[in-house]
Amino acid sequence: MTIDRKWLKKQAEKARAADYIDPALYAKYGVKRGLRNDNGSGVLVGLTTMDEGERKAIPGELYYRGINVKDIVQADKREHRFGYEETAYLLLFGELPTARQLVDWKQRIGAYRKLSDGFKENAIMKHPSKDIMNALARAVLFAYAYDPEGTPDDLSLDKCLEQSMDLIGSMPTIAAYAYQAKAHYHDGGSLMIRNPDPAKSTAETLLMLMREDGKYTKLEAETLDLSLIIHAEHGGGNNSSFTTHVVTSSHSDIYSSVAASILSLKGSRHGGANLRVMRQMEEIKANVKDWTKTENVARYLERIADKKAGDGTGLIYGLGHAVYTISDPRAQLLKEKARALAKEAGRTEDMKLFETVEEVGPAIIKARHPRAEDICANVDLYSGLVYDMLGIPKDLYTPIFAVARCVSWCAHRMEELVNEGPIIRPAYKPIYRPRKYVKLSERKGFLGILGK
Repeated sequence: MTIDRKWLKKQAEKARAADYIDPALYAKYGVKRGLRNDNGSGVLVGLTTMDEGERKAIPGELYYRGINVKDIVQADKREHRFGYEETAYLLLFGELPTARQLVDWKQRIGAYRKLSDGFKENAIMKHPSKDIMNALARAVLFAYAYDPEGTPDDLSLDKCLEQSMDLIGSMPTIAAYAYQAKAHYHDGGSLMIRNPDPAKSTAETLLMLMREDGKYTKLEAETLDLSLIIHAEHGGGNNSSFTTHVVTSSHSDIYSSVAASILSLKGSRHGGANLRVMRQMEEIKANVKDWTKTENVARYLERIADKKAGDGTGLIYGLGHAVYTISDPRAQLLKEKARALAKEAGRTEDMKLFETVEEVGPAIIKARHPRAEDICANVDLYSGLVYDMLGIPKDLYTPIFAVARCVSWCAHRMEELVNEGPIIRPAYKPIYRPRKYVKLSERKGFLGILGK
């Protein structure tokens, strides 16, 4: 069917006129747009045992089930081990595992790494997508048909846990295979499918499956593991986790819930932020003659903030957060690893550019928005750089976020099921005026016979 663009444009304008709401009405009726208060903090809509997400004007701290994430990361470093699997156990069960429980947990998760031939072929290879997040969501929905025991709609907690383990374990493999399929069928590359090793960590699995030679350094795996830990959870109010609560509250199945959260994370306002940081940094490099000098970078950031450069939004990406004001603990943790990786990869000048943006950017923003609270670097400032130094394709930046956050979505789903809340249904105030129905024959432009 030929698409009539002129008709589409005309009808779209009709829809725009019908849907437009005067912004003043939101204030008049006290509407909390985006479920946000006037100061940017979130409207309280629920309780969670997962983490602390309150907006406070203090150096930021991130807690998972009451435990400071910095302590988890420091223990991993001290004991020379990967920590994402331990973090996943903590988020799901509310306590740190013993050494024996951790070994058992890693084995259980590892057992789900390998995909069945039928699932791999039908969910990923037959219809490769140009967008890996769409491919992830589709594969998760497809998993409904492959549910263990064939009871995908079972809402019992033990069933939810079984399904969660399957998703957490298989998500890295799905993401890597979806990328390989895209690289082959859409980009003309070789098709490289390697079997996962159930004994390897999530970070090692991702690096092994996405790289042609399957090799990686210890620092590279540790850095990706850290990224997975700090992206694993961020409260029930972030867009994708709130999506989990919304879909779960309707008593839909876990595959629908996780797929919906993946597609929420896909949005550039949520999971795609580090890509916008990288594009902005590439623009700075291309347009600033000597970007190693702080004053030159500062002048260009001013142009971005004044909407004379960048994408025209006036935003300096990688700075500012809905919860953190003085510091984002995730950015601080990742920055330390980024420095070590930059030294190993010979990228210290790149690292300095990102640190320069963190150093001078907040003052530039506050000069233009005097009422703004303290502004700090957020995790997205350094995550894109880290992925770039790891040689991770941009197509996988947000999918890796989804791999990390999957455990959180599963944990929030279990929390919603345990507490048996009502279906989530906020109110929208109607502002239309009642109108009379007009007979078809009396409407303007009536031609007499439908279809002529």
